[in-house]
Amino acid sequence: MIRSMTGYAAASADSPRGTLSFELRSVNARFLDLQLRVAEELRPLEPMLRELIMARISRGKLECRVFLNEGAISQIPQRLNSEAISRLRGLAEEARRAFPDAAPLRVADVLRWPGVVAEPAADAEKLRAIAERLCGGALEELVAAREREGAKLAASIGERIVAMRRRIEEVAPLVPQSLAAYQARLAERLREALGTADDERVRAELAVFAAKVDVDEELERLRAHLGEAERTLRQGGAVGKRLDFIAQELNREANTLASKAASQQLADCALELKLLVEQIREQVQNIE
Repeated sequence: MIRSMTGYAAASADSPRGTLSFELRSVNARFLDLQLRVAEELRPLEPMLRELIMARISRGKLECRVFLNEGAISQIPQRLNSEAISRLRGLAEEARRAFPDAAPLRVADVLRWPGVVAEPAADAEKLRAIAERLCGGALEELVAAREREGAKLAASIGERIVAMRRRIEEVAPLVPQSLAAYQARLAERLREALGTADDERVRAELAVFAAKVDVDEELERLRAHLGEAERTLRQGGAVGKRLDFIAQELNREANTLASKAASQQLADCALELKLLVEQIREQVQNIE
């Protein structure tokens, strides 16, 4: 399955400490760029969340926001952390010596200090389990969204591959005729330039130029690259970088075809191929 690197997912659930919410947003990037924006009180969950995300997502710039809405928090048995209070008291005394005129700490200030209000261990385990479940659900939703968009991207690329193949097959029978017409024009110009009817010399010059404008190899390589692109699309998975490489090779062959075009039909074909390749490259930039 081809996946886009663009997607969005959200999930939330009640926890012992309030409503826990997840948001996942991803856009295209060269590698995996994971940014975790986790509320301070949820920092212990960060390693677990990072591990879960990296197991499912291999590429893209992904932002994960995790936060608690404590407005709906229930009455939970809570206690003060005596060790945290002792540390805070020591810091306060040290600060008072440095700033004698500073106002003393208020109770509200103490309660807001990280770690002062201790949650029961059971609640921490419940919160972790809920976070793991929510993250897994949000990841499923994100991956599904990326797969839906990836299917559209793959279809769009497939259409352009078909168009390129059709255009190549249309122009391929014209190559011998174009080459013959080019050789005839070139022979006439050579005779005029050389001021001689020496057919042997003219034939030698024509052989050199004919080799330079023969595009059979370019057309064959274009067919091979298109076949590889189709195989890669069928294979699925994280194939964005491979498709990008194939698009570069297609563009290279289209450029060579344009430089060796011996007729207007071949030049027009090369220009159309370059346009289609550019459209493919734009789509490929969004594929994982």
